Order: sequence, then structure tokens, then C-alpha cells
Amino acid sequence: MHPNRFFFFFCSPLLVGKIKNILLIVSDDLKADALSCYGNPIAKTPNLDRLAKEGMLFKHAYCQGTVCAPSRASFMRGRYYGKNEITWGEHFQDNGLYSTRVGKIFHMRVPGDIIDGTDGVDVPQCWSEKFNMSGLEAHTPGNYACLNLNIFTHKLQGRESTRMPNRMFVTVDYSGDGSDQPDWKAATKSIELLTRFASEKNPFFLATGLIRPHYPNVAPVQYFKEYPLSKISLPVVPDEDWSDIPKLGLSHSNSKRFGIDQYPVNQKRMWAGYLATVTFMDEQVGRILNALKELGLDQETAIFFTSDHGYLLGEHHFWQKGNLREEVTRVPLIIKAPGFKPGQSKSIVELVDLFPTACSMLNLNTPSSVQGSSILPILQNPKKQSTKPALSFVPNRKGTSMRTLEWSYMKYIDGSEELYDMNRDPLQFSNLVESSNHHEDLSRLRHRFRSQMKRIQ
Repeated sequence: MHPNRFFFFFCSPLLVGKIKNILLIVSDDLKADALSCYGNPIAKTPNLDRLAKEGMLFKHAYCQGTVCAPSRASFMRGRYYGKNEITWGEHFQDNGLYSTRVGKIFHMRVPGDIIDGTDGVDVPQCWSEKFNMSGLEAHTPGNYACLNLNIFTHKLQGRESTRMPNRMFVTVDYSGDGSDQPDWKAATKSIELLTRFASEKNPFFLATGLIRPHYPNVAPVQYFKEYPLSKISLPVVPDEDWSDIPKLGLSHSNSKRFGIDQYPVNQKRMWAGYLATVTFMDEQVGRILNALKELGLDQETAIFFTSDHGYLLGEHHFWQKGNLREEVTRVPLIIKAPGFKPGQSKSIVELVDLFPTACSMLNLNTPSSVQGSSILPILQNPKKQSTKPALSFVPNRKGTSMRTLEWSYMKYIDGSEELYDMNRDPLQFSNLVESSNHHEDLSRLRHRFRSQMKRIQ
């Protein structure tokens, strides 16, 4: 047993006996607006669209860590800064569930740990059983491109890979069915485990981590063909967009620094590669969900689908993650569970809320170390609103954002700030910190921000 396991209790009599299992599916680097069910006009994600229609789609879900490792350490412990506290798997094992990991749940280097088939910074005590999914990644034979360098080749030599500076701009399309890819293998292993669990009839927690659309964007060529460049529109960025963004709010991964600003067509190719791997990932989700239903487990299993954080693909001329833009902090979140009606919620929710929500569904005590709040009341009534804002952090605590339905406020360690009216300026082009018309709004948000930061210490 974990050395500091004290609990507070929350349960709903309506759920007793209905939900026995938890299925957590985590995509990697998936921005919410890359999915059709979140409004992307060209994305082909039929399986997640189906899950959204059958479950609850959260329009305003936010990560806490804006890069992989801190985000996963956070939501797997239900804490804003996760360290050594009790995890989902430890708690569920203590309460009779069999806990299994397939693929990346805690941090793994992609592509490094995927190529090597290693554990990354896994938490072994979280799992009864675990499986890593390996793959060749950028070394997959096929049509390789390093798009910021404008390199296109079939050669395997000299490709950008682990720890190399341009690896985030790599795509590979190739002839094949995708069965060699880590996400296909993860879905196959998950189906194998679900089949076993159905036979054993014991409660389980299955956490499946899919690595796409994390770079390198590798997928069979047929998925790339779904996204002809003629259908892709690049993000519109106003002139002087950076003029009112503080120095610490500017992304080091930007178009000028990496040279991709020289190749607008390659920026479209980046979008095509990203969306191709989103569609491939979606197909693997569909395989898992179909197996769950065919095995009759869907009537006693709660399904959580999300991502560790979002991603930038040229918005503000920024790329990747690790900053406080809406494209990074906002994540997809879909929850489907027996006994709950489908719908959509506009409430602010956080990834730290998932652990206590799963506990509530299983009628388990929630560990006292958990800082998130169960969103079970919102699942029961999607018109309900959370009373807390969402907090997100850049690495090394250099900056924090606070997101309410109306505002996005950002504060950096040098004292600089950003403020955006998210109803009028959802793309965050006009920083209102210096606006004389918003002094009262800024004062109110500063006060609320300070109180929220005290709350999570």
C-alpha cells in the first residue's frame, strides 16, 4: 500500500454495480481542433466522432502541464504538479482492479523510447502488467521529409531522429497496412487484453497510450492521401502579432528560427502529416471500442479519451507545445459510461479532474492527495458549470495561465502578463493588459489568480 493513502469519499447510489472497469485512452500531442467532432472541417475521425455522439464531449477541457512529462505526472495523480503521490493504478489495485498499461501513459521519449522499446519514466507500481510498443519511427522505409530543411528522400541514412534538432518537422509515408506501427500494436494488444478480461470476469483498469500524432508523423500513404494540400488552409497570423506578447510568452519553436517560414507549401505538408496520423490514431481507437462492445464489456466500462496537451502548427508562427496558447492548453476530452446520457458540456474542466471522476464512477474513496474535482455532476447534467478556472503551466514554472469561460489570463515569472477576451478574441491576437477599458477586469483576474495559486500549493 502507498505510504500516504488517506481518502475522502464520494459516490452516487445510481452507479452502484453498473461501472466495474475503466478504459483510459490517451493520445499524444493531440490538439482538440484536429478532430471532426471539435469542428475541424476536413479531419476524418469517424471513431472519435462516434464516441462523442455516444458520450459526453467537453468543449473546454485543459491540461495542466504543457509538455508530455509534467502533464502525465499531473493527471495520473490528480495533482497540478504530480511527484510521488498515489496514482490511478495504485489506488485501483488496492481496490481490487487489475491495472494494465499498453504504450505511453507516463512519459516516454518519442521517438527514442519507442525505437528502443523502453519504459521511459514509468511508475512500475502503477501497473499489474505493462507492455511497450516499439517501432522504427523516422527510420521507417518510405518517403521521408524533413520539412523545415526542405529535404525529401527515400534514403534511410541521415534522417532526423532521437534528440536531433529538426525531428519535429519529419513526416514519413510508406506502402503498408500500418500493422508495423506502435499504435496499431497498442490497439492489438489492448484487444487481446480485453478478450482475456472478458473471460476472467474480473474488474480492470486498462490504460492505452497512443503516440500519434506526436512527431515524427509516420503513417501508410493512404492516410496522407486523405489530406491533399489543396484542402489545407494555413492559420492566419496578423502582421506584428508578436508585438504585444511578452518575451517569455514567445515560443522558441517558431517559423523563423527553424526556417519553415521559407516554405509555405511545407507548412501545409506539416498539417497533412499531422492530420494523417490523427486519422490513423482514430482508426486504432475504433478497433479498441469495437472490441469492447463485441465482448460485451461496454455495459460495465467507463471510457475516457483525452490527450496530454494540445499542439501548435504555425498559429502565431509557433510550433509544438510548451507555452500557454489556447491551442496547447486546450485538449480533447470525451467520456462515455453506462448510465449517463450523451451530450456536450461547455464547463471548464481540467485533466486533474479525471482521477477523482473515475473514483466516483467506481464508487471508491478518492485519495486525499488528489487536487482535482469529480466532474460526475456535469456528466449527470451537462448544463452544470464548474466553479473553478483551469490552470496550465509551462516548463520550470516560468509561466501560468488561468482560463475561465470568458478570459485567458497569463502570468510569467518576470511579472509580465497577457489577457485575452476569449469571446471576442478566441485566437488571442489582442493582449488587453495595457487596455484602459479593462483595468477592472485585470484587477479582478489578478486577485482570482493569486487565490487559485494559493489553493494548489
